Amino acid sequence: MFDTVGPPSPGHSSEAAGRRGVLNRLYGDPVEVWTREGRPVQFVWRDRLYTVHRILDHWVVAREWWKVSDSDPGERRFWRAEAATGGQVGTYELRFDTAGEGWLLIRAWD
Repeated sequence: MFDTVGPPSPGHSSEAAGRRGVLNRLYGDPVEVWTREGRPVQFVWRDRLYTVHRILDHWVVAREWWKVSDSDPGERRFWRAEAATGGQVGTYELRFDTAGEGWLLIRAWD
């Protein structure tokens, strides 16, 4: 197993992000996600369909204590994606939990 630390937020600091008008919000909301070759391509968040235009980053965090069985790798897989609903484009961080096989929208920048 391996551990990685997620990449820095866009703007690399809340101060820099605030100066440019970029707002970072934490959510942790469950989302329904469609994937292609393991990568998110669309997701529904708060009854709105988002289409992923590009993946900005992807990383995996593995922890032994997250395992729920011997076959579970105990991973959380993260994707930072540029996505749009209607004409609004934003950056969204999605997380897939291998134990529960569920998706969360963790963070959004707008």
